[in-house]
Amino acid sequence: MVVQPLIIGLLLLAGLMHASWNAILKSDSSDRLATFGVIMTTGTVMGLCAVPFLPPIEPQAWTFLAASVAIHVLYYVFLLKAYSYGDLSHTYPIARGLGPLLVALVSGRFIGEHLRGQDIVGVLLLSGGLVALALPLKAVVPRQGGRYGLATLFAVLTGVTIAGYIIADGLGVRAAGPDFAHRLSYIAWLCVVEGPWLLVVAVALRPQRVWSHLRRTWWRGVIGGVIANVGYGIAIYALVLGPMAHVAALRETSVLFGVLIGTLLLGEPFGRRRLIAAVVIVTGLMLMNGPTLG
Repeated sequence: MVVQPLIIGLLLLAGLMHASWNAILKSDSSDRLATFGVIMTTGTVMGLCAVPFLPPIEPQAWTFLAASVAIHVLYYVFLLKAYSYGDLSHTYPIARGLGPLLVALVSGRFIGEHLRGQDIVGVLLLSGGLVALALPLKAVVPRQGGRYGLATLFAVLTGVTIAGYIIADGLGVRAAGPDFAHRLSYIAWLCVVEGPWLLVVAVALRPQRVWSHLRRTWWRGVIGGVIANVGYGIAIYALVLGPMAHVAALRETSVLFGVLIGTLLLGEPFGRRRLIAAVVIVTGLMLMNGPTLG
């Protein structure tokens, strides 16, 4: 199974959108939890606007949707734990690089999508390239109070949840119904059910600070939310049209776009190692989505 060029283009766009909303979130130095909550709640509003005009999804799809929401909650918990114990430069590459690798490992046995030998090599190259690309250019002194072992553990668990929600959403959107409207309905309902919880947590923890923050910078979360939810919607729909391992790998090109945004817009150095890593990532993608060799 090979992803069609149009889907590759859409997934690269989704990767760019993922990097863009993360850049918006990271640029908020006042209250990231509140902004993240607005990003997710914006998806709820978008979903509520869409579902009245869409057909209901098939009953079996609700099982996968519920599983996806539960896995996403674990994803947020593990991610925040990983960041609390270790540096971003240590935990983020592990989590993002592990996700597509795990999807590839289980896709044959549990999903029935058997990969070619070159697909497996491509996933390995891409995952390794993502890790190399996202690592800092210079040695970073671990922050005081950090716990390397626990940071690594929670980064690995985050990668497992990434693979888990990709598989759950892939099976869910495929079971949602026979046509585009049913699949769009699955995406809309996922946004509705998953969206509001982070903002609820933020308000419960520090209501005065959150409301003050939202009055000043609510627009940042709304812009990020539109970008984030449209981008993930594209990725979910692509799971109908291509093998999950390929879709997961293509979506993680967000790491490459994130580095490019940092270099071109924020003046961060790129470096020889990141250039080599980018070439490795592109090579892996070409192997996964090119004609069979030999």
